Amino acid sequence: QVQLVESGGGLVQPGGSLKLSCAVSGASLDGTTVYWFRQTPAQGREGVSCLSSSYGITEYADSVTGRFTISRHIRNKMVYLQLNSLKHEDTSVYYCAAEITCGRQWCSVAARGYQYWGQGTQVTVSS
Repeated sequence: QVQLVESGGGLVQPGGSLKLSCAVSGASLDGTTVYWFRQTPAQGREGVSCLSSSYGITEYADSVTGRFTISRHIRNKMVYLQLNSLKHEDTSVYYCAAEITCGRQWCSVAARGYQYWGQGTQVTVSS
């Protein structure tokens, strides 16, 4: 049973930065495609970033390209999302999600389904 626990959210000013963390249990990261998506009642769900199980290939939504960085620490079974140059429109609940994909060398931020996801962490960008 794969479990994901997000943390690191908070309130930041526009232009500020946050680093979100996702602790993964029940799966090895080198066999798992990981995703970050964000969701609000008004805007719905938007894929933000993903990282492939093999070789750590990354992809980003156009709205965050150049500002966000996804990474993983395989040994620690941690996934991160570095959020820089934050904007008001980045305000959302951010979720970490996972899919068991041993050997996959690609990922798609437009993925419509996830096998597992966490409880989310709130990111609020406000002055």
